[in-house]
Amino acid sequence: MSDSPAARLQQLFEGHRLTPTQRRIAHCMVRQAAEAPFLSSVELAELAGVSQPSVTRFAVALGFDGYPALRRHLREVAPAGREADDDSLNEYQQAVQAEMENLRRLAEVLADPSLVERAGRLLAESPALPVLGLRAASSQARGFAYFAAKVHRDVRLLDEGGTMLADRIDASVRAGATVLLCFALPRHPREVVEALAYAQSAGLTVVTVADSAFAPVARHSDILIPAAVGTGLAFDTACGPMLLGRVLLEAMCDDLPQAQSRLEEFDARAAARGLFVE
Repeated sequence: MSDSPAARLQQLFEGHRLTPTQRRIAHCMVRQAAEAPFLSSVELAELAGVSQPSVTRFAVALGFDGYPALRRHLREVAPAGREADDDSLNEYQQAVQAEMENLRRLAEVLADPSLVERAGRLLAESPALPVLGLRAASSQARGFAYFAAKVHRDVRLLDEGGTMLADRIDASVRAGATVLLCFALPRHPREVVEALAYAQSAGLTVVTVADSAFAPVARHSDILIPAAVGTGLAFDTACGPMLLGRVLLEAMCDDLPQAQSRLEEFDARAAARGLFVE
């Protein structure tokens, strides 16, 4: 397993039943993994947007006497020399290194492919496939939908919010959809959480790619596969979620008997039209 700060935090939180507020704190700590061992309870509360007593209760829920004990534990397991290594890199290099670490963590998640294989099978079996992604996640959803449409007969991109979103989910259900795929990245729009709750109420199984297992969308996801984002630049970087989307595409293709023939048909039509220059 990776020795990254975020990976250790994920392992610490796994197996605990956390309240929505506590999941919010956990999510914040994963996003600020390198700094987490040095944050006071007041600082962590401010970053997570919760009260200081909530941070104390969170630490107790993890089995510690209080937040100081949790912070002491995190400092004890922090790898020595990491900060010195990072100091030799400029901010752009650090951002790239952080994404490389995120991809290593994703590789560890995929060491057991059963969850991705199950998700791919569900996506392949759904007669209609709605793919949801709003705001920061819209590009991830659009990229998945673009390629999925080449092998799946009915892919429905949901990348715009508003009052029509529930109507489009309903239309997908009427077309036979059994699954909704969601890409959820920070900052998490309230509308995405509400849309997932609505999708579940309509009978859809929700498969979610999110930046953390403790993201706000977790409670409305039947299958959630985490892929961390980079936070070192002014805007988050999302190499992990993009790659995980391609992995899900591959798993879906494995369960679509006609996938290869459809790709070959597309290539033939593209060649006849001179669609690509290479």
